[in-house]
Formats: sequence, structure tokens, C-alpha cells
Amino acid sequence: MIRVTARRLLPYHVRSAVFDRRWRGLDPGQVRDHLDRVADELDRLSRELTTARSETERARQVLRRWQSRHRRCRDPDAPEHR
Repeated sequence: MIRVTARRLLPYHVRSAVFDRRWRGLDPGQVRDHLDRVADELDRLSRELTTARSETERARQVLRRWQSRHRRCRDPDAPEHR
């Protein structure tokens, strides 16, 4: 049975999905193959998002350091931070 929740959909949710059997239903093998492809793509996108978030945080830190070093260029009366 498929349960929909407000939480994020994770690859293991897709891989562990169980469907009710129906007479003349969909081919279980094809459904499983498709769900595996969807789960693989979801996993890839999740890893890319994690990488992008890490890179964004590193860029923020570099920008903050640069801004701190160059504060005196904008405001000569600003105290120096080291």
C-alpha cells in the first residue's frame, strides 16, 4: 500500500513501495523497474543538492571573510576585525 506523507520522498521510499495486486493490473516487473529508475534519479538529485548546498556554504564563508577584510575600504572609520 502506498502512503503519502508530508515528509520528503527519499529513494528508499520508492524502492520499498508495495502495491495492492489487482486482476489485469500492471506488470509488476515493469513497475519495479520504473520505480528503481525513479529511485536512482532521486538519489542522484539528492546527492547533487547536498553538494550544491556545501558549495554554497563555502562560498558564503569566503564572501564573509572577503567582506570583513575589505570593510575598511568602504568605511575607513570601521574597526578592523581579524
